[in-house]
Amino acid sequence: MQSIHTAARQGGASLFVVLMLLLIMTLLGLAALRGTLLEERMSANLYDRSVSFQAAEAALRFAETLAAAQPAGDAVCSNGICSTPVASDPDRWLSPGFAGWRDVTADLELGTIAPQTDVIVENMGLAPTWPGCDRKIPIDALCMAPRYRITARSSEAGRAAVFLQTNFIVR
Repeated sequence: MQSIHTAARQGGASLFVVLMLLLIMTLLGLAALRGTLLEERMSANLYDRSVSFQAAEAALRFAETLAAAQPAGDAVCSNGICSTPVASDPDRWLSPGFAGWRDVTADLELGTIAPQTDVIVENMGLAPTWPGCDRKIPIDALCMAPRYRITARSSEAGRAAVFLQTNFIVR
């Protein structure tokens, strides 16, 4: 008779243990799900940055062909080709109000995944084409050549933004 009385007292204990184990398993599942979602967001950000970087790199190459075809004139930012920066505004590409960017998204033909891509080609004057050639007397005919600062930006609203800049000497 004593065994029936003991069994009646232990009837709810197993239900409590099972419910606690179920709660712990649910919490572990939610933690794993949260970690997976974070990793998915991180990989999407890395993909967006990679696409933006590739678009900006392609824009730099496109702008180099523009610079090679441009005379070293003094145009004041016409279609992405700019004159030498003045001391009061040396970094046009940093100015949020600067409107001299040239949109090259369509020119690059990167497909439907292409972010908005713009370039500026700035005439930086003449520069030596090899080290020390400008210190020789007389200066060699091929020593000095036009130098351009090319800035490309690639961005999309709410996505990764990439700025790339290079100096390009036309030979």
